Amino acid sequence: MFKNYIKIALRNLWRRRGFSLINISGLAIGLTAGFLILLYVNFELSYDRFHTKSDNIYRVVADLKTPSDHLQLSQPAWAVAPHLEEQFSEIESAVRILNMNMLVRNDEIKFKESNAIAADPAFFEMFDFKLLQGDLNTVIKEPYSIVLSKTTAHKYFGDENPIGQSLKITEDGYITKITGVMEDIPENSHIRADMVLSLTTFTEDLDKELNTAWGNYDPAAYILVNSNVKKEQLEPKFEDFLERNCGEEMREFQMFATLFLEPFEDVYLHSTRGGKGDGNINNIYIFSIVALFILLIASINFINLTTARSVERAKEVGVRKVIGAEKGQLALQFVGESIIISIIAFIISIVLSVVFLPLFNAAAGKIISSGVFSSGINILILFSISLSIGILAGLYPAFVLSSFRPVSVLKGNFSTGTQGTILRKGLVTTQFTISIALIIGTIIIYNQTNFMRNQELGFSKEQLLILETNASPKQLAFQNAIEKLPGVKSTSLGSSVPGGGNSNAYSEIENKAGELQAANLALYFVDYDYISQFELELAAGRGFSKEFATDSTEAMVINEETAKIMGYSNPEEAIGAKFKQWGREGQVIGVIKDFHFRSLQQNISPMTMRIESDRNDLIAVKIAGQNIKQTIASIESQWSSILPTEPFDYYFLDEFFDEQYRTEERFGDLFLNFAILAILISCLGLLGLAAYSTLQRKREIGVRKVLGASVTEVVRLLSKDFLKLVVIAFLIASPIAWFIMDYWLSDFAYRITIQWWMFGLAGVLAIVIALLTVSFHAIKASVVNPVKSLRTE
Repeated sequence: MFKNYIKIALRNLWRRRGFSLINISGLAIGLTAGFLILLYVNFELSYDRFHTKSDNIYRVVADLKTPSDHLQLSQPAWAVAPHLEEQFSEIESAVRILNMNMLVRNDEIKFKESNAIAADPAFFEMFDFKLLQGDLNTVIKEPYSIVLSKTTAHKYFGDENPIGQSLKITEDGYITKITGVMEDIPENSHIRADMVLSLTTFTEDLDKELNTAWGNYDPAAYILVNSNVKKEQLEPKFEDFLERNCGEEMREFQMFATLFLEPFEDVYLHSTRGGKGDGNINNIYIFSIVALFILLIASINFINLTTARSVERAKEVGVRKVIGAEKGQLALQFVGESIIISIIAFIISIVLSVVFLPLFNAAAGKIISSGVFSSGINILILFSISLSIGILAGLYPAFVLSSFRPVSVLKGNFSTGTQGTILRKGLVTTQFTISIALIIGTIIIYNQTNFMRNQELGFSKEQLLILETNASPKQLAFQNAIEKLPGVKSTSLGSSVPGGGNSNAYSEIENKAGELQAANLALYFVDYDYISQFELELAAGRGFSKEFATDSTEAMVINEETAKIMGYSNPEEAIGAKFKQWGREGQVIGVIKDFHFRSLQQNISPMTMRIESDRNDLIAVKIAGQNIKQTIASIESQWSSILPTEPFDYYFLDEFFDEQYRTEERFGDLFLNFAILAILISCLGLLGLAAYSTLQRKREIGVRKVLGASVTEVVRLLSKDFLKLVVIAFLIASPIAWFIMDYWLSDFAYRITIQWWMFGLAGVLAIVIALLTVSFHAIKASVVNPVKSLRTE
């Protein structure tokens, strides 16, 4: 019996090949898109969950309040972690992690390592980063000991055993001893490192006061607590902890800290404090909704087309019931046929997933999965979804058609009534509601990304080549040499560039009341030409000048935001204000207009500039737009001559700054691709239903043509019912899309306003797409000779 069912199912598929192709391909595409999004969502949710102790690990973060501002930091002071471990029995161990960007050399092999960290000795005990060589208890215990990743070890030593060998680090050439090799850190870890230096290098040798520094906020800190301890038990005790250890210091400097704990597994997706927690849970929610929408559209398609086509088989049901087929047998056959089709779609979706996974990895900017078959649970979920869709799609024809009276059906008195029509119209409306919502979302995401790219930043980033000099003593000689090169317009030195990192300094600046007001301010070390090089505009006063000898020791330039928090309503009022900052005292000589020195996702912060030449480690070179390759080659030649021990690394500032928005761009690109897939699936379904509707009304169209109806009138007749559904879908989709996308935009400090034309454009696109889809069959039916349509009447 089952063999016969399968034979009938395959025969029906082949008889209606075009219809079957639309049905299967729509479901297969939907399953593929849903599967790829499922892989992406699972990967993002898997961050940091491979550590066996992750449930008991917390990141220690701090709020820092001064009379001027309230900062939310991703790290506490240097002294916090070791003192927490020492003073709380609930805490088993504490680890600080300092991100580093340093020059590393092995004889002639040299690289600028931007993905290095320094960590406390318990690092490999707390976290499950696998050591291939070395003792996890002692591997980074001694100063100047270092662990390399497997890839990094091969980069410097090839196939040699690196254990016991040495590397020189930083411009000062400190000699480190390699004590371990670790497996490359997995992609789904917010802690990233190619090499791990012992933090004792700093705390026991380079700066022995760091373990008691309560005002210096730099390394991230993590604690491992006892299994029965929750953060709600620890956090209330931190106020007394800070008061005991640094209460007087906080009052003296007017900087009051509050400590909080973030669950380790929440850092990547849920933290708003940065510090490598650069995932976005809202994007995960939106992608999950998109996956659900696409699977829903594909399911609706499949159900719609299956139920519509099943009407043609009413006479078959009548004949089979006459010769003795029972209702249950007929129901089982229809459900079985539907399941067979869904399984075929599932197999095709697996093949499509294998083909498109590498492209999806590239679009996501990370390896979300090494292969489709790497996770059996995901394939099982996909199979369950396809099986469920097959069962649901088969239920309607199974129970409706199998209950018809054979006498009525065989006499030709068969009608599905209004229920089947209402169901199909409701499902088509749902499809286009989802599609229109996705079109609106795509338009809004594109405009937000475009807004960030084209927003006035307040500085010039074009044709600026940035070189890292590592504060070499020879950087001035190099600067003087390249200024003479053709193609080089100007140069300047600094410690930071817009979009890059910068120091934050405890500062005291005279406010409008004449008092020194404490604040934690962004600090750029610059040279005399920095302001003009980046085309920063002055709001008041002047920039740094060699004509004033005290500018290099006693002068500060602030931005408008700093003037505001000091109470000055007019930037001119801030000129001459006294300041104290990191051992320097002097006066404010200028106020520059606010510019975006960080991402547009953040508000412009108060910042300061000072001249301190030994802190500069970047050189910005403005080059001409012509002969760029020759200019860079000439610069590299001078570099090799003057700075032969430094690796020649450079980047263009515009590309570097725009890199901040790559996450949003990738999100937008993926969203667009999946929106197009959703629309394509909807159109496939609409195409099939239009073909079915045209077939059902073939004789009506023939009669109308005989009576004089034009092609346009016939197309209008067949299209208007579908277009009504699209208009209804638009009215439903618009408020839903507005709510979701307004929530997504709330993450941005600088955002677009959602405007009416975005909805109008989406509506027009949906109508045009639907009209083009339906018109194909409508025009085809309207040009057929009516004699052919009426021949059997």
